Amino acid sequence: MSMAVETLGFFAAALGLLLLGVTLPNSYWRVSTIHGNVITTNTIFENLWYSCATDSLGVSNCWEFPSMLALSGYVQGCRALMITAILLGFLGLLLAMPGLRCTTVGNIAAPRKARLLAAAGAFHALAGTCGMVAISWYAVNITTDFFNPLYVGTKYELGPALYLGWSASLLSLLGSVCLFSTCCCAKKDPATRAAPPYKASAAVMPRAASDESGVSFGKYGKNAYV
Repeated sequence: MSMAVETLGFFAAALGLLLLGVTLPNSYWRVSTIHGNVITTNTIFENLWYSCATDSLGVSNCWEFPSMLALSGYVQGCRALMITAILLGFLGLLLAMPGLRCTTVGNIAAPRKARLLAAAGAFHALAGTCGMVAISWYAVNITTDFFNPLYVGTKYELGPALYLGWSASLLSLLGSVCLFSTCCCAKKDPATRAAPPYKASAAVMPRAASDESGVSFGKYGKNAYV
């Protein structure tokens, strides 16, 4: 059962890493729809790298953010956290592959496999935490501007990429929990248990009566009995 749990954790973490990689370049982190007279509908959507606008005819125009230093602090922080989450998840997968009990890489012993799984679970937990913090931080800024009556700029709503990022972070955290549970609760292999000390019993064999009589009579000469 524990082998199935650790395999489930590995694939959950791998899927979470894949979704984090899809979330980072996704264009729809925040979306706004503006209604006008000349242009019926104008949709604006942004992510961490660029901003795009699409009119009612389906024509899109995108432009990248000109300078990283001119960006808001939370956008720079979300970039760093998302890239860190992907790198940590990748390292976690590299450590988890030889640590699984269903794999044989270099004849690694069972205690060392458990340590590899523990390290992989830690990396996936950090990856899921970084992804969750980045997505939540970005969402908080969107909702703060949206419900602020004094904000005069464009008000955005939560985009589909944020929900995808939350799902990816939860999968990474679920994978880390499964890996931790199997490596911490694994039982020792019966073959590796120390055998109980064995002490051979010393049996004292009684001497034969003929030997004793032979020895006792051999001490004296024949003249002693005359």
